[in-house]
Amino acid sequence: MDTLRILWGQRLRRDRWQLAIWVVGIGALALFSAAAIRQTYGDQSSQADILQVAIATPAILMLRGLPRGAGQGAFTFFEIYAFLALLAGLMSTFLAVRHSRAEEETGSAELIAATPAGRLTPALATLLHGLAANVLVALAVFAGFAAEGLEPAGSLVAGAATGAVGMAFLGMGLLIAQLMGTSRGANGFSSALVVLAYVVRGIGDATGTPNADGTMMTAGAASWFSPIGWGQQTFAYTGDRWWPVLLPVGLAVVCVAVAWLILDRRDSGASVWGVRPGRASARRGLNSPAALALRLQSGSIIGWGLGGLATGLLAGSLGSAITAANTADTNVTAALRAMLQSQGTSLSQLLISVLFSVAGVLAATCALQAVIRMRQEEAAGTAELLLAAPVSRIRWLAGYLVLGAASVVLVLFLTALGAWASMAGSGDTSLDGGAVWQTAAAQLPAALIYLAVPALVFVLWPRATIGLGWALLAAGVILGIFGGMVGLSQDVRNISPFSHTPVPQGTTTDWSGAWWMLAIAVLTGAVAMVVMRRRETGTA
Repeated sequence: MDTLRILWGQRLRRDRWQLAIWVVGIGALALFSAAAIRQTYGDQSSQADILQVAIATPAILMLRGLPRGAGQGAFTFFEIYAFLALLAGLMSTFLAVRHSRAEEETGSAELIAATPAGRLTPALATLLHGLAANVLVALAVFAGFAAEGLEPAGSLVAGAATGAVGMAFLGMGLLIAQLMGTSRGANGFSSALVVLAYVVRGIGDATGTPNADGTMMTAGAASWFSPIGWGQQTFAYTGDRWWPVLLPVGLAVVCVAVAWLILDRRDSGASVWGVRPGRASARRGLNSPAALALRLQSGSIIGWGLGGLATGLLAGSLGSAITAANTADTNVTAALRAMLQSQGTSLSQLLISVLFSVAGVLAATCALQAVIRMRQEEAAGTAELLLAAPVSRIRWLAGYLVLGAASVVLVLFLTALGAWASMAGSGDTSLDGGAVWQTAAAQLPAALIYLAVPALVFVLWPRATIGLGWALLAAGVILGIFGGMVGLSQDVRNISPFSHTPVPQGTTTDWSGAWWMLAIAVLTGAVAMVVMRRRETGTA
């Protein structure tokens, strides 16, 4: 028991800042969302109009959730729960892999296994650590909703549903860590499952059956294949059902049990899906630092590119839904305009811009991972081996910056291609193809900011690259994309690069923000290159 307590304490100490950011951030998002919805969307009648628009527009249901009534609590749950559950899932999978497969990669797990702790006690400490983290998330969501005057019973159900989804993905993360041979692969696979659960839940919501009053829906069959969809079935604030919480908890128990059996039988450092041996000698295509960087990053670039393509296909399919909303009921159309805060642009352009902002986040994440990979190579000592060859530090950094910029362009190009192909295939003429490509290009400068700024952090403060890089991206997304939804002032939202992304409106588009961000990105990257010339490399 003492060994378990010590190992659990070690995990708490190691994750104290990351865990605090996750828990406080999720709780704050719940609090601010509830406050903003109360201030922004008016009385119950206005919220009922908005729900009618959402039910008429499948794309909104995919991004938001399952409408279950126009009450304040139910509307808040519809607006924000799916995103809270998504964050809880990502937190849990990262935590699971960090304290399992990643420790086996570094060799620390083998050292601990040589002590009386053995191999199973550290896994139990990780499980308790993850469960405690999700209990804290559940309490934070409950506190955030209840603090805004929402019903305590419904707030408790909403918090429990969020924490239960996190537990399900904690179990899945622990299982995947047994299957994959590298922490990078385990993190990528686990994160993909979390996003897939969000998308499957969205498909189920979008294909659901509306009720007679036009403000409630019964989820489609696809939602029952997603842990996030299970959490929605609690019907917080309208039904307050507890039994759906047992579904993600049950999934967590099954995954943990299978992971435990595999861990008890495999060798330390081994995996169910073994890592393939590399070539005895490198091929000629790997004769430069940039080519090596591409080889190391190709998997994640392909993944983010496919995510951009899927986003584009979804964005391009909005035309018919928007046309239906425009022709069905003028009150619904007016509510849609109010909800989207239209400022002179068409509904088609505005909704596609909203979805393309998701592609902008994907591109920014892909760029950030290029810098993070550079830091990981340095910390592991492999960068020093590379730089011992006739490769300068500037050339090494430049290779990753060029790769990051090319990755941003690729993700946005695939997004625009998907949207254009989807619109052309359906015969949708609500938006011309040029506007689609302009909308994708508008996301480029903001994404490049998240390549250049983390690169400068890497040069000046290497140890802070990963943590600060993710923190900057998270802050940019919350302030720039969700800031309006949670009621933040425009001055605060302007801190985020995503707030300055232009919305193309023909010849009246204001591109000044894009040019300023592009100039900042280029200047910051140039400063990083200059400083890198005098910077020492090392693993610290």
